[in-house]
Amino acid sequence: MIAMPLCQAQGHCHMEDSMEREILWNGVSLHNPQDQFRLGTDSMVLADFVHPKKSARVCDLGCGVGAISMMLLATDPTLQVTGVEIQEESARLAEENAKFNSLPFTAICGDLRNIRNLLPHGGFDVVVSNPPYFSPQNPATDAPSLRTARTEETCTLEDVCKAGAWLLQTGGKMCLVHRPERLADVLCALRENRLEPKRIQFFRHSETSKRSLFLVEAVRDAKAGLTLLEDLILYDALGNPTEDFCRIYHK
Repeated sequence: MIAMPLCQAQGHCHMEDSMEREILWNGVSLHNPQDQFRLGTDSMVLADFVHPKKSARVCDLGCGVGAISMMLLATDPTLQVTGVEIQEESARLAEENAKFNSLPFTAICGDLRNIRNLLPHGGFDVVVSNPPYFSPQNPATDAPSLRTARTEETCTLEDVCKAGAWLLQTGGKMCLVHRPERLADVLCALRENRLEPKRIQFFRHSETSKRSLFLVEAVRDAKAGLTLLEDLILYDALGNPTEDFCRIYHK
């Protein structure tokens, strides 16, 4: 059974124009309430790292209110993007964000651990995900919606990779962002699901700061062969924005 798009299932999709919206680029904006997982640097760098071909079929696993999906579509509106989100309110907002911007996006409210009943096998060219970083015991937040987004309470790294492998056709790409201390876990989870890591890039806020994130692209059923890219850095030694910063934030 294929899940019905959220707005179609509810019979409506409405957003007040007066809501405060964050401007992205190319006329696209995002409504991201305070009680939802906020748009952060990790989502920004992931959206920049992914390079889908024109008209590619993209799935955003754990899409939240659609931030990564909206950024990809702001760059290339020919993409066909589907988001999967376990929290109903977030999925509703994601589809409302797409409708507000007139972008080709569908939100499916469902559990990615049940991906075989949500979306077809091999139906996508690219899968992206900004997965939960922390264990369920992490005291980062008590807000239920934020705990779901930030901790592996309802979604582990293995769950994300398994879902990505199901969705991708042979040669399809999966792109993730995560924290450096989980690098070994990420690479192992990808390989265990026939997703061969091909590109890795570490991120630092400045030339003098530590690496705080990494990005990885894996290809389904590919041969081994990994390229380590130069670090992504937002500010130079004098605190000035780098070329990376300008590209990522479309300045």
